[in-house]
Amino acid sequence: MGLSDSEILMPASGADAVRAFGDGRDVTVFAGGTILMPMIAYRRYPQRARTLMLGRAGLNQISADGNVAVGAMTTLAAIAGSGVEPLAAAARDVADPEIRAQATLGGNLCAPPSRQGPRGDLQAALLAARAEVRCAVAGRERIEPIDEFLAGLDAEPRLVLGVELERPRRAAYSSQRRPHAHSYAVMAVACAELADGVRVAAAGVAKRAVRLRSVERALADGAAAEQASAGALDGLEPQDDALASSWYRREVLPVLVRRAITQLGGG
Repeated sequence: MGLSDSEILMPASGADAVRAFGDGRDVTVFAGGTILMPMIAYRRYPQRARTLMLGRAGLNQISADGNVAVGAMTTLAAIAGSGVEPLAAAARDVADPEIRAQATLGGNLCAPPSRQGPRGDLQAALLAARAEVRCAVAGRERIEPIDEFLAGLDAEPRLVLGVELERPRRAAYSSQRRPHAHSYAVMAVACAELADGVRVAAAGVAKRAVRLRSVERALADGAAAEQASAGALDGLEPQDDALASSWYRREVLPVLVRRAITQLGGG
Protein backbone atom coordinates (compact mmCIF):
# COMPACT_ATOMS: atom_id res chain seq x y z
CA MET A 1 0.00 0.00 0.00
CA GLY A 2 1.40 3.40 -0.99
CA LEU A 3 0.12 6.95 -0.84
CA SER A 4 -2.00 6.31 -3.93
CA ASP A 5 -3.96 3.68 -2.00
CA SER A 6 -5.07 6.05 0.77
CA GLU A 7 -7.58 8.88 0.84
CA ILE A 8 -5.76 12.12 -0.01
CA LEU A 9 -6.72 15.17 2.08
CA MET A 10 -5.51 18.64 1.00
CA PRO A 11 -6.63 21.26 3.54
CA ALA A 12 -6.60 24.92 2.49
CA SER A 13 -5.87 26.36 5.95
CA GLY A 14 -4.49 25.44 9.34
CA ALA A 15 -8.02 25.10 10.73
CA ASP A 16 -8.94 22.75 7.88
CA ALA A 17 -5.80 20.73 8.60
CA VAL A 18 -6.77 20.34 12.26
CA ARG A 19 -10.24 19.10 11.30
CA ALA A 20 -8.85 16.70 8.70
CA PHE A 21 -6.25 15.36 11.13
CA GLY A 22 -8.89 14.55 13.74
CA ASP A 23 -7.48 12.23 16.37
CA GLY A 24 -4.52 11.41 14.12
CA ARG A 25 -5.23 7.69 14.05
CA ASP A 26 -4.56 6.05 10.71
CA VAL A 27 -3.32 9.33 9.19
CA THR A 28 -0.05 9.91 7.33
CA VAL A 29 1.03 13.55 7.50
CA PHE A 30 2.94 14.56 4.39
CA ALA A 31 5.09 17.67 4.78
CA GLY A 32 8.32 17.87 2.77
CA GLY A 33 8.60 14.13 2.20
CA THR A 34 12.39 13.91 2.56
CA ILE A 35 12.09 11.21 5.23
CA LEU A 36 8.66 9.82 4.43
CA MET A 37 9.16 9.06 0.73
CA PRO A 38 12.29 6.90 1.18
CA MET A 39 10.52 5.01 4.00
CA ILE A 40 7.56 4.32 1.69
CA ALA A 41 9.84 3.36 -1.20
CA TYR A 42 11.63 0.79 0.97
CA ARG A 43 8.34 -0.42 2.49
CA ARG A 44 9.30 0.71 5.98
CA TYR A 45 6.21 2.82 6.61
CA PRO A 46 2.94 1.34 7.95
CA GLN A 47 -0.23 1.38 5.89
CA ARG A 48 -2.53 4.31 6.64
CA ALA A 49 -6.06 4.96 5.41
CA ARG A 50 -5.66 8.72 4.95
CA THR A 51 -2.82 11.00 3.81
CA LEU A 52 -2.85 14.64 4.93
CA MET A 53 -1.00 16.86 2.42
CA LEU A 54 -0.07 20.17 4.09
CA GLY A 55 1.40 22.00 1.10
CA ARG A 56 -1.66 24.26 0.64
CA ALA A 57 -2.51 24.83 4.30
CA GLY A 58 -0.71 28.20 4.55
CA LEU A 59 1.68 27.08 7.26
CA ASN A 60 4.88 28.32 5.62
CA GLN A 61 5.37 31.79 7.07
CA ILE A 62 8.06 33.30 9.31
CA SER A 63 7.07 36.27 11.46
CA ALA A 64 9.71 38.11 13.48
CA ASP A 65 7.62 41.00 14.84
CA GLY A 66 8.45 40.78 18.53
CA ASN A 67 8.63 37.05 19.24
CA VAL A 68 9.44 34.76 16.33
CA ALA A 69 6.74 32.52 14.83
CA VAL A 70 7.61 29.87 12.25
CA GLY A 71 4.97 27.83 10.42
CA ALA A 72 5.26 24.05 10.31
CA MET A 73 5.60 23.98 6.50
CA THR A 74 8.43 26.53 6.41
CA THR A 75 11.36 24.97 4.59
CA LEU A 76 14.76 24.58 6.18
CA ALA A 77 16.16 26.73 3.36
CA ALA A 78 13.90 29.60 4.45
CA ILE A 79 14.85 29.11 8.10
CA ALA A 80 18.55 29.01 7.17
CA GLY A 81 18.23 32.44 5.60
CA SER A 82 16.00 33.93 8.30
CA GLY A 83 18.73 35.12 10.67
CA VAL A 84 16.83 33.58 13.61
CA GLU A 85 19.52 31.87 15.66
CA PRO A 86 20.30 29.20 16.64
CA LEU A 87 17.62 27.82 14.27
CA ALA A 88 19.24 29.28 11.16
CA ALA A 89 22.62 27.70 11.93
CA ALA A 90 21.00 24.33 12.62
CA ALA A 91 19.02 24.51 9.36
CA ARG A 92 22.13 25.42 7.35
CA ASP A 93 23.80 22.31 8.75
CA VAL A 94 21.22 19.88 7.32
CA ALA A 95 22.19 17.71 4.34
CA ASP A 96 22.45 19.77 1.12
CA PRO A 97 20.61 22.62 -0.68
CA GLU A 98 18.17 20.23 -2.40
CA ILE A 99 17.09 18.64 0.87
CA ARG A 100 16.87 21.98 2.68
CA ALA A 101 14.64 23.35 -0.09
CA GLN A 102 12.14 20.52 0.48
CA ALA A 103 12.38 19.57 4.16
CA THR A 104 10.14 21.42 6.61
CA LEU A 105 10.23 22.56 10.22
CA GLY A 106 7.33 20.31 11.22
CA GLY A 107 8.74 17.24 9.54
CA ASN A 108 12.16 17.80 11.08
CA LEU A 109 10.72 18.37 14.55
CA CYS A 110 8.64 15.17 14.42
CA ALA A 111 11.20 12.99 12.61
CA PRO A 112 11.14 9.50 14.16
CA PRO A 113 14.36 8.06 15.56
CA SER A 114 16.35 5.86 13.20
CA ARG A 115 18.80 3.00 13.62
CA GLN A 116 20.95 4.62 10.94
CA GLY A 117 21.58 7.78 12.96
CA PRO A 118 19.97 10.78 14.68
CA ARG A 119 17.16 12.76 13.10
CA GLY A 120 15.47 16.00 14.01
CA ASP A 121 18.40 18.34 13.44
CA LEU A 122 16.46 21.40 14.70
CA GLN A 123 15.36 19.86 18.00
CA ALA A 124 18.42 20.99 19.97
CA ALA A 125 18.14 24.54 18.65
CA LEU A 126 14.43 24.69 19.51
CA LEU A 127 15.11 23.34 23.01
CA ALA A 128 17.86 25.88 23.61
CA ALA A 129 15.63 28.72 22.40
CA ARG A 130 12.76 27.57 24.68
CA ALA A 131 10.37 27.29 21.78
CA GLU A 132 6.69 26.56 22.22
CA VAL A 133 4.97 24.24 19.76
CA ARG A 134 1.53 25.09 18.42
CA CYS A 135 -0.09 21.78 17.61
CA ALA A 136 -3.36 19.89 17.41
CA VAL A 137 -4.16 16.87 19.56
CA ALA A 138 -7.44 15.00 19.19
CA GLY A 139 -8.96 17.83 17.18
CA ARG A 140 -8.02 20.62 19.61
CA GLU A 141 -5.28 23.21 19.18
CA ARG A 142 -2.89 23.82 22.05
CA ILE A 143 0.54 25.22 22.79
CA GLU A 144 3.15 23.02 24.44
CA PRO A 145 6.65 23.87 25.72
CA ILE A 146 9.16 22.15 23.46
CA ASP A 147 10.37 19.93 26.32
CA GLU A 148 6.86 18.56 26.89
CA PHE A 149 6.18 18.23 23.17
CA LEU A 150 9.25 16.06 22.55
CA ALA A 151 8.56 13.95 25.64
CA GLY A 152 4.98 13.31 24.48
CA LEU A 153 5.57 12.58 20.80
CA ASP A 154 5.16 8.84 21.26
CA ALA A 155 2.14 9.14 23.56
CA GLU A 156 -0.51 10.37 21.12
CA PRO A 157 -0.57 11.73 17.56
CA ARG A 158 0.17 15.44 17.17
CA LEU A 159 -0.16 17.73 14.17
CA VAL A 160 2.42 20.52 14.30
CA LEU A 161 1.15 23.90 13.10
CA GLY A 162 4.19 25.99 14.01
CA VAL A 163 6.57 27.10 16.74
CA GLU A 164 6.99 30.36 18.64
CA LEU A 165 10.06 31.60 20.49
CA GLU A 166 11.62 34.73 21.86
CA ARG A 167 14.66 35.86 19.93
CA PRO A 168 17.72 35.01 22.08
CA ARG A 169 20.12 37.76 23.09
CA ARG A 170 22.95 35.54 21.84
CA ALA A 171 23.04 32.08 20.36
CA ALA A 172 25.59 29.49 19.27
CA TYR A 173 25.58 26.17 17.45
CA SER A 174 28.24 23.51 17.05
CA SER A 175 28.00 20.12 15.33
CA GLN A 176 30.05 17.11 14.30
CA ARG A 177 29.27 15.63 10.89
CA ARG A 178 30.52 12.86 8.67
CA PRO A 179 32.06 14.19 5.44
CA HIS A 180 29.13 13.29 3.18
CA ALA A 181 26.65 15.78 1.78
CA HIS A 182 23.53 13.77 2.63
CA SER A 183 24.53 12.59 6.11
CA TYR A 184 22.88 13.57 9.35
CA ALA A 185 24.93 15.32 12.00
CA VAL A 186 26.47 12.83 14.41
CA MET A 187 25.82 15.26 17.27
CA ALA A 188 24.94 18.91 17.68
CA VAL A 189 24.92 21.39 20.57
CA ALA A 190 22.92 24.62 20.68
CA CYS A 191 23.14 27.42 23.24
CA ALA A 192 20.84 30.40 23.68
CA GLU A 193 21.05 33.26 26.15
CA LEU A 194 17.55 34.25 27.18
CA ALA A 195 16.33 36.80 29.70
CA ASP A 196 16.64 34.35 32.59
CA GLY A 197 19.90 32.68 31.63
CA VAL A 198 21.60 30.34 29.18
CA ARG A 199 19.94 27.16 27.92
CA VAL A 200 22.02 24.37 26.38
CA ALA A 201 20.71 21.37 24.44
CA ALA A 202 22.23 18.50 22.50
CA ALA A 203 21.04 16.23 19.69
CA GLY A 204 22.46 12.84 18.77
CA VAL A 205 23.04 11.61 22.32
CA ALA A 206 19.56 10.23 23.05
CA LYS A 207 16.39 9.21 21.22
CA ARG A 208 15.56 12.89 20.77
CA ALA A 209 17.34 16.11 21.68
CA VAL A 210 17.82 16.80 25.40
CA ARG A 211 18.63 19.73 27.66
CA LEU A 212 22.07 19.66 29.28
CA ARG A 213 20.92 20.89 32.65
CA SER A 214 24.22 20.26 34.45
CA VAL A 215 25.94 22.53 31.94
CA GLU A 216 23.25 25.17 32.40
CA ARG A 217 23.66 25.10 36.18
CA ALA A 218 27.43 25.39 35.90
CA LEU A 219 27.11 28.41 33.62
CA ALA A 220 24.61 30.02 36.00
CA ASP A 221 27.21 29.59 38.77
CA GLY A 222 29.79 31.40 36.67
CA ALA A 223 31.80 28.42 35.43
CA ALA A 224 34.05 28.84 32.41
CA ALA A 225 33.49 26.81 29.22
CA GLU A 226 36.02 24.11 30.17
CA GLN A 227 34.52 23.54 33.59
CA ALA A 228 30.89 23.71 32.44
CA SER A 229 31.45 21.23 29.60
CA ALA A 230 32.74 18.62 32.06
CA GLY A 231 29.15 17.89 33.11
CA ALA A 232 27.82 17.45 29.59
CA LEU A 233 27.31 13.70 29.97
CA ASP A 234 25.52 13.77 33.33
CA GLY A 235 22.60 11.33 33.11
CA LEU A 236 23.21 10.49 29.45
CA GLU A 237 24.00 7.06 27.97
CA PRO A 238 24.72 7.60 24.24
CA GLN A 239 24.10 4.58 22.01
CA ASP A 240 25.92 3.08 19.03
CA ASP A 241 24.44 3.57 15.58
CA ALA A 242 25.57 3.60 11.95
CA LEU A 243 27.18 7.04 12.33
CA ALA A 244 29.18 6.69 15.53
CA SER A 245 29.84 4.58 18.59
CA SER A 246 28.70 5.45 22.09
CA TRP A 247 32.39 5.85 23.04
CA TYR A 248 32.89 8.40 20.28
CA ARG A 249 29.84 10.37 21.39
CA ARG A 250 30.99 10.41 25.01
CA GLU A 251 34.38 11.72 23.93
CA VAL A 252 33.14 14.37 21.50
CA LEU A 253 30.08 15.80 23.28
CA PRO A 254 32.09 17.81 25.87
CA VAL A 255 34.20 19.22 23.02
CA LEU A 256 31.11 20.42 21.16
CA VAL A 257 29.68 21.91 24.35
CA ARG A 258 32.92 23.76 25.00
CA ARG A 259 32.99 25.11 21.44
CA ALA A 260 29.39 26.29 21.61
CA ILE A 261 29.86 28.02 24.97
CA THR A 262 33.04 29.69 23.72
CA GLN A 263 31.22 30.83 20.59
CA LEU A 264 28.38 32.17 22.71
CA GLY A 265 30.89 34.19 24.71
CA GLY A 266 32.36 35.76 21.60
CA GLY A 267 35.40 33.58 20.94
